[in-house]
Amino acid sequence: MNCPFCKHNDTQVLESRVIDDGHGLRRRRECGKCGKRFTTHESVKTSVLWVIKREGKREPFDKEKVKRGILRSIEKRPVSLDLVNEIADEVEREMLKAEKEEISSKIIGNAILKRLKKIDKVAWLRFASVYLQFEDLTDFEKLIDRNE
Repeated sequence: MNCPFCKHNDTQVLESRVIDDGHGLRRRRECGKCGKRFTTHESVKTSVLWVIKREGKREPFDKEKVKRGILRSIEKRPVSLDLVNEIADEVEREMLKAEKEEISSKIIGNAILKRLKKIDKVAWLRFASVYLQFEDLTDFEKLIDRNE
């Protein structure tokens, strides 16, 4: 590991800590030349998961996109950012556990909906309105009636 300050390649690990529920490591390091300390984060690189969109287009799974969708749905709601990150992590792990190279965007959307429903009904309804492409008030009414 090269020092980010002096670029010297002799660094020593001072401390290692497991993060992300065992999916990564945080290491505190010190440079043998300049003595400065820095932190590195290591995680297992998994194979690329492809998402099949409604129109048939394929794109790589993007956890940040999942977070953005959740953040839009929780705007002005009492839901913490830590919880948003936790939901995104859970959804990503669930998709990777399927051990498929391709997964439908519908499966991802349903996984998000399932978690939002347990946390905040308004956020759940907001996410559903975009994800399920609601066109009018009757779409909201149908979803609420189905889930009561």
